Amino acid sequence: MASLTSWSSKFLLMTLTTFAIIAKPSVADPVFRSSPWASANATFYGGETASGTMGGACGYGDLFSNGYGKNTVALSTTLFKKGYACGTCYQVQCANSPSCHSGKPSTTVTATNFCPPSGWCKPPRALFDLSKPAFMKIAQWKAGIVPIKYRRVPCNRTGGVRFLFEGNKYWLSVFVMNIGGGGDVSNMWVKGSKTEWIEMKHNWGASYQVRAQLGGQSLSFKLTSDSTKETIIARDAAPENWKLGSTYKTRVNFH
Repeated sequence: MASLTSWSSKFLLMTLTTFAIIAKPSVADPVFRSSPWASANATFYGGETASGTMGGACGYGDLFSNGYGKNTVALSTTLFKKGYACGTCYQVQCANSPSCHSGKPSTTVTATNFCPPSGWCKPPRALFDLSKPAFMKIAQWKAGIVPIKYRRVPCNRTGGVRFLFEGNKYWLSVFVMNIGGGGDVSNMWVKGSKTEWIEMKHNWGASYQVRAQLGGQSLSFKLTSDSTKETIIARDAAPENWKLGSTYKTRVNFH
């Protein structure tokens, strides 16, 4: 009887262990996946060279030299999310309009600007104010506005995350650019060669800032993706002699 009881106990333990392994929550997938399609409207701004789209609320400056090119979009309040949507990528396709190009081609754009909350951009409307070159890829520009289908897609970037420094000796403002994967950042920290990790505060657009005197120290940054919760660390992203107004490139990026 003792032998039978011992065998039963071992079998029960093995069963519970197997169940625990199966029931264990899986680790979140750090790779960004495309979202389902949704409906919105699209307009355009700027000219055919897209020179009128330079700068923008996200703070990316020269969109050409910083890797964003002509395929960009200003998002309405509903989509902009107080700047947390800066850097996100969307596949857009003209839908149900005689102004759509034949075959209803799609194009991929990056959020680099904010469309003020009035007219077609007034909340709760979801509107994509595309650069004119992007709009012309999906519809006849004379239409002015067309209904579209859109979805979030992974951002395919060349190289690593880039950091543009602004501020003064008492505080540092960092614009985060060229983000891959989901294209977004929810949290950011900085570490000087003489400090511990310091949490930075989201300012506006793609800007994070910290009140600290970090001059004369090499700087590392830790970033968490809002979409996938993946965290990456760019160690020694800027040298000890870093300067305000300069952009520093890294070799790390989100998936």
